[in-house]
Amino acid sequence: MGMHLRIGTRGSRLALAQSEWVKEQIQLRHPDLRVSLVKIKTKGDKILDSPLSKIGGKGLFVKEIEAALLRGEVDLAVHSMKDVPADLPEGLDISIFPEREDPRDVLVSPNCRTLSDLPEGASVGTGSLRRAAQILHLRPDLRIVSIRGNVDTRLKKLREQNLGALVLAAAGLRRLGLKENIMEYLDPEKILPAIGQGALGLELRREDTRVREQIEFLNHRETELCVRTERAFLKTLGGGCQVPIAGYARYENGKIELSGMVAELDGSGIIRDRLDGNGSDPEKIGITLAKRLLASGAERILAELIPDE
Repeated sequence: MGMHLRIGTRGSRLALAQSEWVKEQIQLRHPDLRVSLVKIKTKGDKILDSPLSKIGGKGLFVKEIEAALLRGEVDLAVHSMKDVPADLPEGLDISIFPEREDPRDVLVSPNCRTLSDLPEGASVGTGSLRRAAQILHLRPDLRIVSIRGNVDTRLKKLREQNLGALVLAAAGLRRLGLKENIMEYLDPEKILPAIGQGALGLELRREDTRVREQIEFLNHRETELCVRTERAFLKTLGGGCQVPIAGYARYENGKIELSGMVAELDGSGIIRDRLDGNGSDPEKIGITLAKRLLASGAERILAELIPDE
C-alpha cells in the first residue's frame, strides 16, 4: 500500500483547478503516491454578502485550512498567495512556490476594449480596495460597484447588473480557461497587482520533512524570491484586505525590482515608489521599500484605515 498525501483546498472552481494541477504534478513525479483533495469551506467562502474589508480579520480564505493542517487532517494546503496573511501560524511553513502565472489585473467588459474607453460615469465591479483606489486615481469619474464571489459569479454579475466592466486577476481567468473574456491586461505601471497575485504557495507542517521532500521539486526559485520580497513589504506595512496596498517584484539577472504602493480609499492620494536590490536578500528589499513609503506618508494613511485590533 503506497503512502497517502491529502491536499486541503477551498471548494471554488478556481481553487480546485489549482489544487488539481498540484495533485497531477505530484502524481507524475511520484506514481506510487496516492494523492487526494480535501475540500474545506473557509469564512471568506461562507460570507458573500459583505465586502472583505468589512468582514475584518486576516486569513479569511486560509484559516480553516491551516487549522486542518495543524490537526493533521490534511498534509498539504494549496493557497493563492494573495489570500495569505503576512504572518503564518506557529508550526506551519510556506516555502514551495510553483512558477507564477501572469500577475496582472485585467479588464473584462462587454463593450469596451480598454479602461480608457469606458464612458464617463461607467460602473466598474471589483471586491478589492486596492483595485478600486487605483482605478479611481486614474479615472475619478468612474463608479465603483463592490462585488464578491468566485470568477463565474462575478462574470454573471457583469451581465445581470449591467456593469460597464469588471477588473479581475489575469491568473484566475487563465487557469480556468476563460482568457477569451480578457479585453485588456492592465499595465503594472498604472495598476499594481496585489501581493503574491498569480502565485501559488504550498503550506505544510514545518517538521513534516517527508511531505517537503515529496513536493520541493515544484518550487520555482524566481517566483519564491519575488513572493518573499512582496510579503516582507506587506508584513512591514502591517496591512491586509482593509487597506489599498499593492506590491509587485520582478527578478532578472540576480536583481529584484520591487514596486510598492499605499493609497487613500478614494484614490485621491497614492504613495508609490520602487527599489532595486540584490536577489540574495529579498526580505531586505521589501522591508526597505516599505519603510521608505511609511516615511513618505503611507504611515498616516495606514493609521487612518487599519482598525485597532
